[in-house]
Amino acid sequence: MNKSEIIRIPLFVLFFSVGAAALGLTVLCDDLIRYYRNTQLTEAARKSVEKLTMLNEDYGSLLENIEDDPNFIKRIAPAVSGSEYKDVNAIYPEATARELEAARRAFGNPEEEDSEPVIPEWLSRCSEPQKRLILFISGILLMLISFVCFRPIKL
Repeated sequence: MNKSEIIRIPLFVLFFSVGAAALGLTVLCDDLIRYYRNTQLTEAARKSVEKLTMLNEDYGSLLENIEDDPNFIKRIAPAVSGSEYKDVNAIYPEATARELEAARRAFGNPEEEDSEPVIPEWLSRCSEPQKRLILFISGILLMLISFVCFRPIKL
């Protein structure tokens, strides 16, 4: 092996691998976008199932309290319906509009969470038709350059 072959082999590997990666990216771009969207939908469904499980547990404990204590409904009904409290011997704090708004913001609105798909920026740029065509052509050219310019020389 002479000095020129030692340099040609890494250059061939470099040009060919970059060209093959660019070519593969253009071919698999739609599949990658579909993968990221499916991943996001799966995560949203998992969060929804977790939320429903928590709600079931909360309602289950509420039903147990109602079965155990018959006066439980009388105590929680005014808070749920928003009507006035009937017990004259009890002092109930009233929440101000500012406190209620702060509580709503703290708990958040689940419908406002991450409605946009979480697709990497590089993938969204590569999926544009013009850039995809440029990547395809440059990948082919890099592979051709590697085969033409860095092939072994026969003496």
